[in-house]
Amino acid sequence: IRDMNIRIAARGSGAGSLVNYLLGISGVDPIEHDLLFERFLSVERSSLPDIDIDVESARRHDIYRAIFKRYGSKRVTLLSMQSTYRGRGAMRDSALALGLDPDQVDSIAESMWRFSASSFRNALRVKPELAEFAQAVEHDRKMNLLVDMTERLDRIPRHISMHPCGVILGDLTLPLLTPVEPSGMGLPMSQFDKDDMDPMGFLKLDVLGVRMQSTMAYAVSEIKRVRGVSLDLDGIAKDDAATFKAIRTTNTLGIFQIESPGQRELTGKHQPTEFNDLTIQISLFRPGPMKGNMILPYLDRRHGFEKPEYIHKDLEPILRETFGVVIFHEHVLRILHVMTGCTLARADELRRSLEKPGMAREIENFFRTSAAKKGYSKQVIDKVWDILAGFGSFGFCKAHGAAFALPTYQSAWLKTHYPAEFLAGVMTHDPGMYPRRLLLAEARRLGVKLLPIDINKSSSEFHVEKHDGTSAIRMSFVDLKSISETEIN
Repeated sequence: IRDMNIRIAARGSGAGSLVNYLLGISGVDPIEHDLLFERFLSVERSSLPDIDIDVESARRHDIYRAIFKRYGSKRVTLLSMQSTYRGRGAMRDSALALGLDPDQVDSIAESMWRFSASSFRNALRVKPELAEFAQAVEHDRKMNLLVDMTERLDRIPRHISMHPCGVILGDLTLPLLTPVEPSGMGLPMSQFDKDDMDPMGFLKLDVLGVRMQSTMAYAVSEIKRVRGVSLDLDGIAKDDAATFKAIRTTNTLGIFQIESPGQRELTGKHQPTEFNDLTIQISLFRPGPMKGNMILPYLDRRHGFEKPEYIHKDLEPILRETFGVVIFHEHVLRILHVMTGCTLARADELRRSLEKPGMAREIENFFRTSAAKKGYSKQVIDKVWDILAGFGSFGFCKAHGAAFALPTYQSAWLKTHYPAEFLAGVMTHDPGMYPRRLLLAEARRLGVKLLPIDINKSSSEFHVEKHDGTSAIRMSFVDLKSISETEIN
Protein backbone atom coordinates (compact mmCIF):
# COMPACT_ATOMS: atom_id res chain seq x y z
CA ILE A 1 0.00 0.00 0.00
CA ARG A 2 2.85 2.38 0.80
CA ASP A 3 4.38 1.59 -2.61
CA MET A 4 1.15 3.00 -4.06
CA ASN A 5 1.84 6.24 -2.14
CA ILE A 6 -1.27 5.76 -0.03
CA ARG A 7 -1.26 6.76 3.63
CA ILE A 8 -2.04 3.97 6.07
CA ALA A 9 -2.33 3.66 9.85
CA ALA A 10 -3.30 0.85 12.20
CA ARG A 11 -6.38 1.28 14.35
CA GLY A 12 -7.50 -0.38 17.55
CA SER A 13 -5.73 -3.08 19.52
CA GLY A 14 -3.56 -3.98 16.50
CA ALA A 15 -1.41 -0.98 17.42
CA GLY A 16 -0.23 -3.07 20.37
CA SER A 17 1.58 -5.46 18.02
CA LEU A 18 5.33 -4.91 17.64
CA VAL A 19 5.21 -6.80 14.33
CA ASN A 20 2.64 -4.32 12.98
CA TYR A 21 4.95 -1.48 14.02
CA LEU A 22 8.08 -3.03 12.49
CA LEU A 23 6.24 -3.74 9.23
CA GLY A 24 5.16 -0.11 9.05
CA ILE A 25 1.46 -0.91 9.37
CA SER A 26 1.27 1.02 12.65
CA GLY A 27 3.18 4.20 13.41
CA VAL A 28 2.91 3.75 17.19
CA ASP A 29 5.77 2.00 19.01
CA PRO A 30 4.01 -0.35 21.47
CA ILE A 31 7.11 -0.57 23.69
CA GLU A 32 7.54 3.19 23.95
CA HIS A 33 3.85 3.67 24.73
CA ASP A 34 3.55 0.63 27.03
CA LEU A 35 0.87 -1.17 25.01
CA LEU A 36 -0.04 -4.81 25.56
CA PHE A 37 0.05 -7.38 22.77
CA GLU A 38 -2.36 -9.57 24.76
CA ARG A 39 -5.09 -6.96 24.25
CA PHE A 40 -4.81 -7.72 20.52
CA LEU A 41 -4.01 -11.42 20.35
CA SER A 42 -3.18 -14.36 22.60
CA VAL A 43 -3.48 -18.14 22.71
CA GLU A 44 -6.25 -17.79 25.30
CA ARG A 45 -8.38 -15.41 23.25
CA SER A 46 -11.78 -16.99 22.58
CA SER A 47 -12.52 -15.01 19.40
CA LEU A 48 -10.47 -14.05 16.38
CA PRO A 49 -9.18 -10.46 16.35
CA ASP A 50 -10.29 -7.84 13.88
CA ILE A 51 -7.44 -6.23 11.97
CA ASP A 52 -8.29 -2.58 11.34
CA ILE A 53 -6.33 -0.18 9.14
CA ASP A 54 -7.12 3.43 8.29
CA VAL A 55 -6.38 4.50 4.72
CA GLU A 56 -7.08 7.48 2.52
CA SER A 57 -10.82 7.49 1.86
CA ALA A 58 -10.26 8.62 -1.72
CA ARG A 59 -8.07 5.55 -2.43
CA ARG A 60 -9.93 2.81 -0.54
CA HIS A 61 -11.14 0.95 -3.64
CA ASP A 62 -7.60 1.04 -5.04
CA ILE A 63 -6.49 -0.83 -1.92
CA TYR A 64 -9.25 -3.42 -2.34
CA ARG A 65 -8.02 -4.11 -5.87
CA ALA A 66 -4.42 -4.32 -4.68
CA ILE A 67 -5.36 -6.91 -2.03
CA PHE A 68 -7.16 -9.03 -4.64
CA LYS A 69 -4.24 -8.68 -7.06
CA ARG A 70 -1.77 -9.76 -4.36
CA TYR A 71 -3.65 -12.74 -2.92
CA GLY A 72 -6.18 -13.63 -5.62
CA SER A 73 -9.96 -13.99 -5.56
CA LYS A 74 -9.64 -17.60 -4.33
CA ARG A 75 -8.27 -16.38 -0.99
CA VAL A 76 -10.04 -13.04 -0.54
CA THR A 77 -13.61 -11.76 -0.78
CA LEU A 78 -15.32 -8.57 0.24
CA LEU A 79 -17.69 -8.72 3.19
CA SER A 80 -21.40 -8.05 2.76
CA MET A 81 -24.02 -6.66 5.09
CA GLN A 82 -27.75 -7.19 5.27
CA SER A 83 -29.98 -4.31 4.28
CA THR A 84 -33.24 -4.70 6.17
CA TYR A 85 -36.68 -3.30 5.54
CA ARG A 86 -37.54 0.09 6.97
CA GLY A 87 -40.83 1.93 6.65
CA ARG A 88 -40.61 3.33 3.12
CA GLY A 89 -39.07 0.29 1.48
CA ALA A 90 -41.48 -2.09 3.21
CA MET A 91 -44.50 -0.13 2.02
CA ARG A 92 -43.29 0.30 -1.55
CA ASP A 93 -42.40 -3.39 -1.96
CA SER A 94 -45.71 -4.45 -0.39
CA ALA A 95 -47.59 -2.16 -2.78
CA LEU A 96 -45.65 -3.62 -5.71
CA ALA A 97 -46.50 -7.18 -4.62
CA LEU A 98 -50.19 -6.25 -4.37
CA GLY A 99 -50.20 -4.67 -7.81
CA LEU A 100 -50.98 -1.18 -6.53
CA ASP A 101 -50.07 1.91 -8.51
CA PRO A 102 -46.80 3.28 -7.05
CA ASP A 103 -48.08 6.84 -7.37
CA GLN A 104 -51.04 5.85 -5.20
CA VAL A 105 -48.89 5.11 -2.16
CA ASP A 106 -45.81 7.23 -2.83
CA SER A 107 -46.93 10.22 -0.78
CA ILE A 108 -47.66 7.94 2.19
CA ALA A 109 -44.29 6.23 1.85
CA GLU A 110 -42.55 9.61 1.84
CA SER A 111 -43.96 10.35 5.30
CA MET A 112 -42.76 7.06 6.81
CA TRP A 113 -39.33 8.33 7.85
CA ARG A 114 -41.01 9.51 11.04
CA PHE A 115 -41.93 6.03 12.27
CA SER A 116 -41.00 2.38 11.82
CA ALA A 117 -42.88 -0.04 9.57
CA SER A 118 -44.05 -2.07 12.58
CA SER A 119 -45.92 0.94 14.00
CA PHE A 120 -47.70 1.79 10.74
CA ARG A 121 -51.23 1.03 11.97
CA ASN A 122 -50.69 3.00 15.16
CA ALA A 123 -49.45 5.95 13.09
CA LEU A 124 -52.67 5.87 11.07
CA ARG A 125 -54.59 6.45 14.29
CA VAL A 126 -52.54 9.34 15.65
CA LYS A 127 -51.13 11.25 12.67
CA PRO A 128 -53.59 13.74 11.13
CA GLU A 129 -51.67 13.87 7.83
CA LEU A 130 -52.52 10.17 7.35
CA ALA A 131 -56.24 10.56 8.11
CA GLU A 132 -57.31 10.24 4.48
CA PHE A 133 -55.26 7.08 3.99
CA ALA A 134 -56.61 5.69 7.29
CA GLN A 135 -60.13 6.06 5.90
CA ALA A 136 -59.13 4.14 2.78
CA VAL A 137 -57.65 1.35 4.91
CA GLU A 138 -60.95 0.94 6.78
CA HIS A 139 -62.97 0.49 3.59
CA ASP A 140 -60.52 -1.12 1.17
CA ARG A 141 -59.42 -4.70 1.85
CA LYS A 142 -56.32 -4.36 -0.32
CA MET A 143 -55.19 -1.22 1.51
CA ASN A 144 -55.73 -2.97 4.84
CA LEU A 145 -53.61 -5.86 3.60
CA LEU A 146 -50.96 -3.35 2.52
CA VAL A 147 -50.66 -2.11 6.11
CA ASP A 148 -50.40 -5.67 7.47
CA MET A 149 -47.69 -6.63 4.98
CA THR A 150 -45.74 -3.45 5.65
CA GLU A 151 -45.72 -4.06 9.41
CA ARG A 152 -44.63 -7.68 9.02
CA LEU A 153 -41.70 -6.77 6.79
CA ASP A 154 -40.15 -4.47 9.40
CA ARG A 155 -36.43 -5.30 9.96
CA ILE A 156 -36.57 -8.39 7.72
CA PRO A 157 -33.53 -8.64 5.40
CA ARG A 158 -34.31 -7.31 1.93
CA HIS A 159 -30.97 -7.74 0.15
CA ILE A 160 -27.26 -7.73 0.81
CA SER A 161 -24.89 -4.95 -0.11
CA MET A 162 -21.15 -4.38 0.09
CA HIS A 163 -19.84 -3.73 3.60
CA PRO A 164 -18.19 -0.30 3.74
CA CYS A 165 -14.82 -1.62 4.90
CA GLY A 166 -14.73 -5.41 5.48
CA VAL A 167 -12.48 -7.87 3.62
CA ILE A 168 -12.44 -11.63 4.40
CA LEU A 169 -9.05 -13.35 4.35
CA GLY A 170 -8.65 -17.09 3.88
CA ASP A 171 -6.87 -19.79 1.89
CA LEU A 172 -7.73 -21.69 -1.29
CA THR A 173 -10.71 -23.32 0.46
CA LEU A 174 -12.46 -19.95 0.92
CA PRO A 175 -14.79 -20.33 -2.12
CA LEU A 176 -15.92 -23.69 -0.71
CA LEU A 177 -16.83 -22.15 2.65
CA THR A 178 -18.77 -19.05 1.64
CA PRO A 179 -21.23 -18.27 -1.15
CA VAL A 180 -19.85 -15.50 -3.37
CA GLU A 181 -21.45 -13.03 -5.75
CA PRO A 182 -20.12 -10.00 -7.67
CA SER A 183 -20.13 -6.74 -5.74
CA GLY A 184 -21.10 -3.37 -7.15
CA MET A 185 -17.45 -2.62 -7.92
CA GLY A 186 -16.98 -5.94 -9.70
CA LEU A 187 -14.94 -7.75 -7.03
CA PRO A 188 -16.13 -11.02 -5.41
CA MET A 189 -18.29 -10.50 -2.32
CA SER A 190 -19.25 -13.08 0.31
CA GLN A 191 -22.93 -13.43 1.13
CA PHE A 192 -21.94 -13.76 4.80
CA ASP A 193 -22.03 -10.73 7.09
CA LYS A 194 -19.83 -9.75 10.04
CA ASP A 195 -21.77 -11.92 12.51
CA ASP A 196 -20.79 -15.02 10.54
CA MET A 197 -17.05 -14.40 10.80
CA ASP A 198 -16.27 -16.03 14.16
CA PRO A 199 -18.44 -19.16 13.70
CA MET A 200 -16.85 -19.75 10.29
CA GLY A 201 -13.32 -19.07 11.57
CA PHE A 202 -12.68 -16.30 9.06
CA LEU A 203 -10.25 -13.45 9.59
CA LYS A 204 -11.69 -10.02 8.82
CA LEU A 205 -9.60 -7.08 7.68
CA ASP A 206 -11.31 -3.71 8.02
CA VAL A 207 -10.01 -1.21 5.46
CA LEU A 208 -11.48 2.01 6.79
CA GLY A 209 -11.52 5.05 4.55
CA VAL A 210 -10.57 8.08 6.66
CA ARG A 211 -10.84 11.52 5.12
CA MET A 212 -8.19 12.94 7.42
CA GLN A 213 -5.66 10.55 5.89
CA SER A 214 -6.64 11.90 2.45
CA THR A 215 -6.37 15.44 3.82
CA MET A 216 -2.85 14.88 5.13
CA ALA A 217 -1.74 13.11 1.95
CA TYR A 218 -3.03 16.06 -0.09
CA ALA A 219 -1.24 18.55 2.19
CA VAL A 220 2.05 16.64 1.82
CA SER A 221 1.67 16.62 -1.98
CA GLU A 222 0.97 20.37 -2.00
CA ILE A 223 4.05 21.01 0.17
CA LYS A 224 6.12 19.06 -2.37
CA ARG A 225 4.56 20.86 -5.36
CA VAL A 226 4.72 24.41 -3.99
CA ARG A 227 7.81 24.36 -1.76
CA GLY A 228 9.82 21.49 -3.20
CA VAL A 229 10.00 19.86 0.25
CA SER A 230 9.65 16.06 0.42
CA LEU A 231 8.02 15.51 3.80
CA ASP A 232 7.93 12.16 5.61
CA LEU A 233 4.97 12.79 7.88
CA ASP A 234 5.40 9.46 9.68
CA GLY A 235 8.99 10.38 10.54
CA ILE A 236 8.39 13.73 12.25
CA ALA A 237 9.35 14.09 15.92
CA LYS A 238 6.41 13.68 18.28
CA ASP A 239 7.61 16.28 20.79
CA ASP A 240 7.35 19.50 18.75
CA ALA A 241 6.81 22.34 21.25
CA ALA A 242 5.14 24.64 18.72
CA THR A 243 2.57 21.97 17.87
CA PHE A 244 1.58 21.39 21.49
CA LYS A 245 1.47 25.14 22.11
CA ALA A 246 -0.96 25.49 19.20
CA ILE A 247 -3.09 22.62 20.52
CA ARG A 248 -3.28 24.22 23.98
CA THR A 249 -4.80 27.39 22.50
CA THR A 250 -7.87 25.21 21.65
CA ASN A 251 -7.89 26.62 18.11
CA THR A 252 -8.14 23.08 16.81
CA LEU A 253 -10.56 23.39 13.88
CA GLY A 254 -9.64 20.81 11.28
CA ILE A 255 -7.47 18.72 13.62
CA PHE A 256 -8.36 15.04 13.84
CA GLN A 257 -10.41 13.98 16.89
CA ILE A 258 -10.01 17.20 18.91
CA GLU A 259 -11.96 19.79 16.90
CA SER A 260 -15.45 19.28 18.38
CA PRO A 261 -16.71 21.83 20.94
CA GLY A 262 -16.50 19.24 23.71
CA GLN A 263 -12.96 18.22 22.82
CA ARG A 264 -11.87 21.85 22.55
CA GLU A 265 -13.22 22.47 26.05
CA LEU A 266 -11.40 19.38 27.35
CA THR A 267 -8.20 20.48 25.57
CA GLY A 268 -8.33 23.81 27.39
CA LYS A 269 -8.75 22.08 30.75
CA HIS A 270 -6.27 19.30 30.04
CA GLN A 271 -3.44 21.39 28.47
CA PRO A 272 -1.57 18.50 26.78
CA THR A 273 2.22 18.78 26.62
CA GLU A 274 3.26 15.41 25.17
CA PHE A 275 2.03 12.63 22.88
CA ASN A 276 0.78 10.42 25.70
CA ASP A 277 -1.45 13.29 26.88
CA LEU A 278 -3.23 13.12 23.51
CA THR A 279 -3.72 9.37 23.95
CA ILE A 280 -5.27 9.93 27.38
CA GLN A 281 -7.46 12.84 26.23
CA ILE A 282 -8.85 10.96 23.22
CA SER A 283 -9.55 7.96 25.47
CA LEU A 284 -11.31 10.09 28.10
CA PHE A 285 -13.63 11.79 25.60
CA ARG A 286 -15.74 8.67 25.02
CA PRO A 287 -19.23 7.79 26.24
CA GLY A 288 -17.92 5.18 28.68
CA PRO A 289 -15.30 7.27 30.51
CA MET A 290 -17.63 10.27 30.54
CA LYS A 291 -20.45 8.16 31.98
CA GLY A 292 -18.05 6.64 34.50
CA ASN A 293 -17.03 10.12 35.74
CA MET A 294 -13.35 9.56 34.98
CA ILE A 295 -12.60 13.00 33.52
CA LEU A 296 -12.95 15.24 36.60
CA PRO A 297 -10.82 13.12 38.99
CA TYR A 298 -8.11 12.83 36.35
CA LEU A 299 -8.02 16.60 35.66
CA ASP A 300 -8.06 17.48 39.38
CA ARG A 301 -5.14 15.15 40.06
CA ARG A 302 -3.20 16.20 36.97
CA HIS A 303 -3.32 19.87 37.95
CA GLY A 304 -2.64 19.28 41.65
CA PHE A 305 -6.10 20.05 43.06
CA GLU A 306 -6.34 16.52 44.43
CA LYS A 307 -3.71 13.98 45.45
CA PRO A 308 -3.39 10.81 43.35
CA GLU A 309 -4.84 7.72 45.04
CA TYR A 310 -3.51 4.29 44.12
CA ILE A 311 -5.41 2.08 46.65
CA HIS A 312 -2.30 -0.10 47.01
CA LYS A 313 1.41 0.48 46.36
CA ASP A 314 1.48 -2.44 43.88
CA LEU A 315 -0.90 -0.51 41.62
CA GLU A 316 1.10 2.72 41.53
CA PRO A 317 3.41 1.67 38.64
CA ILE A 318 0.31 0.70 36.63
CA LEU A 319 -1.73 3.85 37.25
CA ARG A 320 0.96 6.51 37.63
CA GLU A 321 0.43 7.89 34.10
CA THR A 322 -3.24 8.63 34.87
CA PHE A 323 -2.75 9.68 38.51
CA GLY A 324 -4.53 6.63 39.89
CA VAL A 325 -7.59 6.79 37.60
CA VAL A 326 -8.36 3.52 35.79
CA ILE A 327 -8.99 4.54 32.17
CA PHE A 328 -7.58 1.89 29.84
CA HIS A 329 -8.33 -1.77 29.23
CA GLU A 330 -4.58 -2.26 29.66
CA HIS A 331 -4.90 -0.97 33.24
CA VAL A 332 -7.44 -3.68 34.03
CA LEU A 333 -5.26 -6.39 32.50
CA ARG A 334 -2.28 -5.37 34.60
CA ILE A 335 -4.33 -5.02 37.80
CA LEU A 336 -5.74 -8.53 37.35
CA HIS A 337 -2.26 -9.84 36.52
CA VAL A 338 -0.65 -8.27 39.61
CA MET A 339 -3.40 -9.01 42.13
CA THR A 340 -4.39 -12.53 41.03
CA GLY A 341 -1.22 -13.84 39.40
CA CYS A 342 -3.02 -14.78 36.18
CA THR A 343 -1.38 -14.23 32.80
CA LEU A 344 -2.09 -11.06 30.83
CA ALA A 345 -3.79 -13.22 28.20
CA ARG A 346 -6.11 -14.71 30.83
CA ALA A 347 -6.68 -11.22 32.25
CA ASP A 348 -7.97 -10.01 28.88
CA GLU A 349 -10.46 -12.88 28.71
CA LEU A 350 -11.64 -11.95 32.22
CA ARG A 351 -12.01 -8.32 31.14
CA ARG A 352 -14.12 -9.34 28.14
CA SER A 353 -16.27 -11.51 30.39
CA LEU A 354 -16.96 -8.52 32.67
CA GLU A 355 -19.07 -7.09 29.83
CA LYS A 356 -21.19 -10.25 29.54
CA PRO A 357 -24.41 -10.57 31.58
CA GLY A 358 -24.22 -13.13 34.36
CA MET A 359 -20.44 -13.49 34.36
CA ALA A 360 -19.57 -10.88 36.99
CA ARG A 361 -20.20 -13.14 40.00
CA GLU A 362 -17.90 -15.88 38.71
CA ILE A 363 -15.12 -13.39 37.96
CA GLU A 364 -15.60 -11.70 41.34
CA ASN A 365 -15.17 -15.03 43.15
CA PHE A 366 -11.98 -15.72 41.20
CA PHE A 367 -10.63 -12.23 41.86
CA ARG A 368 -11.39 -12.21 45.58
CA THR A 369 -10.04 -15.71 46.17
CA SER A 370 -6.85 -15.20 44.16
CA ALA A 371 -6.14 -11.72 45.57
CA ALA A 372 -6.65 -12.93 49.14
CA LYS A 373 -4.17 -15.78 48.53
CA LYS A 374 -1.61 -13.17 47.43
CA GLY A 375 -2.04 -11.33 50.73
CA TYR A 376 -4.22 -8.35 49.80
CA SER A 377 -6.57 -7.12 52.52
CA LYS A 378 -10.35 -7.29 52.19
CA GLN A 379 -10.52 -3.48 52.17
CA VAL A 380 -8.15 -3.25 49.18
CA ILE A 381 -9.93 -6.10 47.38
CA ASP A 382 -13.33 -4.42 47.90
CA LYS A 383 -12.11 -1.07 46.54
CA VAL A 384 -10.40 -2.57 43.50
CA TRP A 385 -13.34 -4.83 42.68
CA ASP A 386 -15.75 -1.88 42.79
CA ILE A 387 -13.60 -0.23 40.11
CA LEU A 388 -13.29 -3.38 38.00
CA ALA A 389 -17.00 -4.21 38.23
CA GLY A 390 -17.96 -0.80 36.88
CA PHE A 391 -15.20 -0.73 34.31
CA GLY A 392 -16.73 -3.10 31.76
CA SER A 393 -18.95 -0.38 30.30
CA PHE A 394 -16.58 2.53 30.79
CA GLY A 395 -13.02 1.72 29.79
CA PHE A 396 -11.16 2.31 26.54
CA CYS A 397 -8.32 0.50 24.80
CA LYS A 398 -5.07 2.45 25.12
CA ALA A 399 -3.77 1.05 21.83
CA HIS A 400 -6.84 2.50 20.12
CA GLY A 401 -6.28 5.86 21.81
CA ALA A 402 -2.60 5.87 20.80
CA ALA A 403 -3.47 4.93 17.21
CA PHE A 404 -5.89 7.87 17.06
CA ALA A 405 -3.42 10.21 18.77
CA LEU A 406 -0.95 9.77 15.91
CA PRO A 407 -3.08 11.41 13.15
CA THR A 408 -4.23 13.93 15.77
CA TYR A 409 -0.62 14.99 16.33
CA GLN A 410 0.28 14.80 12.63
CA SER A 411 -2.67 16.97 11.58
CA ALA A 412 -1.87 19.47 14.35
CA TRP A 413 1.78 19.53 13.22
CA LEU A 414 0.76 20.22 9.63
CA LYS A 415 -1.63 22.97 10.67
CA THR A 416 1.08 24.56 12.83
CA HIS A 417 3.90 24.50 10.27
CA TYR A 418 2.07 24.41 6.91
CA PRO A 419 -1.35 25.99 7.55
CA ALA A 420 -2.13 26.85 3.92
CA GLU A 421 -1.40 23.37 2.60
CA PHE A 422 -3.22 21.70 5.48
CA LEU A 423 -6.35 23.83 5.21
CA ALA A 424 -6.38 23.34 1.43
CA GLY A 425 -6.49 19.61 2.17
CA VAL A 426 -9.25 20.05 4.75
CA MET A 427 -11.38 22.05 2.30
CA THR A 428 -10.76 19.57 -0.52
CA HIS A 429 -11.50 16.38 1.41
CA ASP A 430 -13.85 17.75 4.09
CA PRO A 431 -12.84 15.42 6.96
CA GLY A 432 -14.35 17.34 9.85
CA MET A 433 -17.58 18.72 11.22
CA TYR A 434 -17.46 22.42 10.40
CA PRO A 435 -18.92 24.26 7.38
CA ARG A 436 -16.69 25.88 4.78
CA ARG A 437 -17.27 29.41 6.08
CA LEU A 438 -15.69 28.56 9.45
CA LEU A 439 -12.70 26.96 7.76
CA LEU A 440 -12.25 30.09 5.64
CA ALA A 441 -12.42 32.19 8.80
CA GLU A 442 -9.78 29.94 10.37
CA ALA A 443 -7.54 30.45 7.34
CA ARG A 444 -7.88 34.22 7.68
CA ARG A 445 -7.10 33.98 11.42
CA LEU A 446 -3.88 32.15 10.58
CA GLY A 447 -2.94 34.80 8.02
CA VAL A 448 -3.53 32.59 4.98
CA LYS A 449 -4.76 34.61 2.01
CA LEU A 450 -7.78 33.36 0.07
CA LEU A 451 -7.68 33.87 -3.69
CA PRO A 452 -10.96 34.02 -5.65
CA ILE A 453 -12.10 31.54 -8.27
CA ASP A 454 -10.19 32.01 -11.51
CA ILE A 455 -11.26 30.31 -14.75
CA ASN A 456 -7.60 29.77 -15.66
CA LYS A 457 -6.25 28.75 -12.25
CA SER A 458 -9.04 27.09 -10.25
CA SER A 459 -9.87 23.38 -10.39
CA SER A 460 -12.00 20.85 -8.54
CA GLU A 461 -9.54 21.07 -5.62
CA PHE A 462 -8.41 23.86 -3.33
CA HIS A 463 -4.75 24.35 -4.10
CA VAL A 464 -1.93 26.48 -2.74
CA GLU A 465 -0.27 29.28 -4.69
CA LYS A 466 2.52 31.69 -3.89
CA HIS A 467 1.08 35.20 -3.58
CA ASP A 468 3.05 38.28 -2.50
CA GLY A 469 5.73 36.08 -0.97
CA THR A 470 3.34 33.98 1.14
CA SER A 471 1.23 30.87 0.65
CA ALA A 472 -2.39 31.44 -0.34
CA ILE A 473 -5.32 29.13 -1.08
CA ARG A 474 -6.98 29.34 -4.49
CA MET A 475 -10.73 28.74 -4.21
CA SER A 476 -12.20 25.77 -6.04
CA PHE A 477 -14.92 25.48 -8.66
CA VAL A 478 -16.84 23.19 -6.29
CA ASP A 479 -18.04 26.31 -4.48
CA LEU A 480 -20.05 27.33 -7.54
CA LYS A 481 -23.67 26.32 -7.09
CA SER A 482 -25.20 23.82 -9.52
CA ILE A 483 -21.90 22.97 -11.22
CA SER A 484 -21.20 19.29 -11.82
CA GLU A 485 -17.91 17.41 -11.65
CA THR A 486 -18.16 16.71 -15.37
CA GLU A 487 -18.46 20.42 -16.11
CA ILE A 488 -15.48 21.20 -13.88
CA ASN A 489 -13.34 18.59 -15.61
